[in-house]
Amino acid sequence: MRKNPQKPEILSVSVAAKSRIFEIQAVELAFSNGEQRIFERFTPSNRCAVMVVALERENLLLVNEYAVGTERYELGFVKGLMDNGETPEQSANRELQEEIGFRAGKLTLLRTVITSPGFMHNPMHIFLAEELSPSRLQGDEPEPLEIVRYPIQQLERLLQQDDFCEARNLTALYLLRDHLSARAAGVLL
Repeated sequence: MRKNPQKPEILSVSVAAKSRIFEIQAVELAFSNGEQRIFERFTPSNRCAVMVVALERENLLLVNEYAVGTERYELGFVKGLMDNGETPEQSANRELQEEIGFRAGKLTLLRTVITSPGFMHNPMHIFLAEELSPSRLQGDEPEPLEIVRYPIQQLERLLQQDDFCEARNLTALYLLRDHLSARAAGVLL
């Protein structure tokens, strides 16, 4: 069994940098061995996010969306921030309707992940969406998103695509693969 070490004491928190979108904090810490360090992190947010792996019969529904970080179009799953007052399930269905024009009759939580716990607290709920039916809501994307249908039998090929490289998408795909294997083995109903 893992021993939980004593957490460091937070001595101070100050704003190190701020932009229109982000705020970075400098957090001064005192560790139990007497060492002191200043770590930087994004200011913690109460807003969670969702990612939705949409499954339509034997096809995954992906979106091709511009990512300014890589300065190219990236292939990925539906995702977005939760609105205030929404449950994760409500947020997942809203994002599906805004980005690909479908609503899920069945949502299964695959896992909640945090992508960079050393720098931020940003929980993302990853869902499998099934029993899809057409339903569209107005989204906030600057351009229409291209929907890409990808055969579920070709998951290994998808893993090798250069434009499908975001860690959260890869995590979701591995979770989906494990979930579908367990379902096929009769472990999940």
